[in-house]
Amino acid sequence: MFLASRLLGHSARLCLRSPVRSVPYAVPTLRHKQHSERRGMASSATTMDSISYLSQTESIAVDEELMGPLGFSVDQLMELAGLSVATSLASEYPSERFKRVLVIAGPGNNGGDGLVAARHLHHFGYQVQIVYPKPTDKPLYKGLVTQAHALKLPMLSWVDVQAAGPLAQQYDVVLDAIFGFSFKGDPRPPFDEILKALSPSNAPPPIVSVDAPSGWGIEEGPRKMGDIEPLAPDMLVSLTAPKQCAQYFKGRYHYLGGRFVPPAIRDKYKLTLPPFPGTAQHVRLPPFHADKPAEAQSAPPGEDTVQVLGSKASEMRINYTRGGLLESDMAQWQDDPMRAWAEWFRVATELKVCEEPNAISLASADAQGRPSVRVVLLKGFDTRGFVFYSNYNSRKGKELLGNGYAAFSVYWEQLQRQVRVEGTVEKLSEEESSEYFHSRPHGSQLGAWVSQQSEVMHNGREELEARQKELEAKYPEGTPVPKPPHWGGFLVRPTAIEFWQGRPSRLHDRIRFIRPNTNSTWTMERQQP
Repeated sequence: MFLASRLLGHSARLCLRSPVRSVPYAVPTLRHKQHSERRGMASSATTMDSISYLSQTESIAVDEELMGPLGFSVDQLMELAGLSVATSLASEYPSERFKRVLVIAGPGNNGGDGLVAARHLHHFGYQVQIVYPKPTDKPLYKGLVTQAHALKLPMLSWVDVQAAGPLAQQYDVVLDAIFGFSFKGDPRPPFDEILKALSPSNAPPPIVSVDAPSGWGIEEGPRKMGDIEPLAPDMLVSLTAPKQCAQYFKGRYHYLGGRFVPPAIRDKYKLTLPPFPGTAQHVRLPPFHADKPAEAQSAPPGEDTVQVLGSKASEMRINYTRGGLLESDMAQWQDDPMRAWAEWFRVATELKVCEEPNAISLASADAQGRPSVRVVLLKGFDTRGFVFYSNYNSRKGKELLGNGYAAFSVYWEQLQRQVRVEGTVEKLSEEESSEYFHSRPHGSQLGAWVSQQSEVMHNGREELEARQKELEAKYPEGTPVPKPPHWGGFLVRPTAIEFWQGRPSRLHDRIRFIRPNTNSTWTMERQQP
C-alpha cells in the first residue's frame, strides 16, 4: 500500500488501529517562532548578499589552517560536518515521509562526510543504503566503512542500484557526497554514470548536496560536462562557509553546517556568517534568487522584468514522487470521508508541512456568478463539516449567505497532496460563535470591531488605527469585549470532498466522495487526473 507504507510509515498504520473519533476538532495554533527554531533558521535580518562566500583557493586554505596551526584533525572535522549534514537533512526530510536514503560517497573528504552522515541518519531512524565506488586504504575511511558494516548498512555497487530500477522508485532522498570543493575536471567512471542518473532529466528523488553540488564549478556554479547535465539539488548543506557556487543554487533549502569556525578564521578571511541558534548543528540560510552573484543583484529591474519573470514560470517543475492513492487506501472511510480528511489533516499538522496547514483557499460567487477567492484559516471541523469565522458584512460573507454555497481547497506541497471541498454554507450558531470569539486574544477581539471588512478607507490606514485606539480605550486589556453582531462563524456542510495525490508524469490520483445533499449517503469514485 503506497499510502500507508511509503508516504506515512508508522503514522498511517497507527491510524488504522485507532479510528478517528467523530468529535469537534479545534485546529491547533502554530507559532512561527517554534517552526523557525525547529529548522534553525537564520534571523530575518540575514540576507544572502551579506553572507561570505569562499573561492576554491580560500576553501582549501581554510581547511589547511584548521588542520594545521588551529589543531583540528581530519576525522574531527569530518565528524562535525557529517553530523551537521544529517541534522540538516532530517530538518526538511523527516524519516516518517522520507524513510529511504541513498548516500553516494566519493573518494575524498566529501565522501567521508557522507559516510559519517549515513551513520547518523541510521541512528535517526532512516533506512540508509550506501554506494561507495572508490574506497581508499586510508585508516580513517576504512574505519568509517567498518562502522557502517557494524550497523549493517547495505554497501551497494552502482550496478546493483541501476539494476533495481529508477532511483525515484527506490529512494525518497539521495545524499550527494561525491565531489567537494577540491574537484576539478570531468568525472571518471562510474561517477559519470552516477551524475547522469542524478540529472534533472532523469527525475531523481530529492537530492541533498554536501558543500557543493557534485560536478559544479566551485566559483562558476553549474556547468555541463560533455553529455552530463548539471545537478539541480533540492537542498544544499554548505560547510564552514558557503562556496561561491552557492550563489547559483536555486533549490528549496540551503543550510550552513559545521559549527566549528574559530575567531581566527573568521577574522583572517573576513567571514560574515549567521549565528547558529541554540545548540543546533546547522542554520538555515535565506534564499538567494538570482542567476548572477550577489554583486549583480542590486541592478535595477528593466522594463521587461514582467516578461522575463513570466517566462520563467513555464520552467518551474517538480517531480511528484511522494506516493500514490488507491481506492483500497480510502475504502475504510467510504461512509464518512470526514474521517479521511481528519487523517490527512493530522499528518499535515504533525509533520509541520507548513506554518499554517489550516490555511484554505475559499471561493464564493455573487448573484451574477462572478467568483472570488481568498485564503482564510480553518478553525475547526466535526461530523457536520468545516468551520471558519469572518465578518458577515464582508464581500465573502454577503456572497456566501447570498447563495448558500461555498468551495475551498488546501494544498500541502511537502506532501504533494490537495483536498477540494464543495458544499452548502450557513451561519454557525450564535452560541458557538460567541464561545470562539471570547477564546481569541484581546487584540483580535478588538480587531473584529475595528475593521469594516471590504469597505473602502478614504483616509488611509490612519482611519483604521484611530478606530483601534478608540476601542482600546473603551475596552482596555482585561475588560470583556462583546462579540460584534456582524461577526461569527460559517459552517460548510460538504457534498463533495476530493483527495488528490501527485504522481509522476502528471498522472495524479483523484479519489472523490460525493452525495446529492447533506442528508444522503456518500459514493466514492476515481476521476481522471
